[in-house]
Amino acid sequence: MRFANLTSIVSACAVIAAIGIGMLPVRAAGGLPPAAGPSEPLAVAEQGDDGIYHQPWFVSSFLDLKEDFAAAKAQGKRFAVVFEQRGCIYCVKMHTEVLAKRYINDYVRENFAVVQLNMWGSREVTDFDGTQTTEKKLAERWGVMFTPTVIFFKEDVDGQDTQWGQALEVTRMSLGIGPGTFYDLFVWIRAKVYETDRNFQRFHLMRYEEREAMKKNAPGQ
Repeated sequence: MRFANLTSIVSACAVIAAIGIGMLPVRAAGGLPPAAGPSEPLAVAEQGDDGIYHQPWFVSSFLDLKEDFAAAKAQGKRFAVVFEQRGCIYCVKMHTEVLAKRYINDYVRENFAVVQLNMWGSREVTDFDGTQTTEKKLAERWGVMFTPTVIFFKEDVDGQDTQWGQALEVTRMSLGIGPGTFYDLFVWIRAKVYETDRNFQRFHLMRYEEREAMKKNAPGQ
C-alpha cells in the first residue's frame, strides 16, 4: 500500500466513524495550534552510518528511559519513543516527507522529547522498571512489530516503578502515516484531548475539515 494513500484511508475511516456516532465537537483545554502551517523552509534530517535518518533534536542520552522521561517532564515536554530500522521505506518517508514540513517538525521538536531506537540495535537500554536490555530485546518486550512505531507515554508515571511498556502508554502510531494524521496525533497527545475524548478519528476529522477550509480560503483560491 502506498504511503500517500494511508492518510486518505484514515480520513475515510474518520468520516465513517463520525457519521456513526454523530459529529460531536472536540475541544482541548488551552486551545490548539493551527491545523496546518508553512512547509518551508524544509527541515532536513541526516542519514547516519546505521542507514537510519536522524533528527538533530532527537534525545541523546544514556538510554535510561525513566531518566529521559524525567528530563522531558522537567522541560515541560511530552515523552515519546520511536523505533526504526535500516531499509524501512516508511521510516524514510516519515523523515523526508512528513517531518520535513517545517510546521510539523517545529511542533514536535518544541513539544516532545523523542528517543529514537533501532529495532535491531544492540545499544543498552534501561526500561522504566529498571530492566537492562538491548534495543532489539526492548522492541520484543514491548511488542513492537512494525517500523516506524511511535510510542506516546502518559504525562505522569510517578508511583509506577514496577510498570513498563503498554501500562505506561497513551497510544502508538505505526507504519506509514501521512502528514495530516501524523501532526494531528501529536497535537491530540500534547493537548490531552484523549482525556475528554478517546476517539482520535473524531478529532482527526475535525482537523481535516479545518485544513480543507484553510485551503479554500487561501489567497488565489
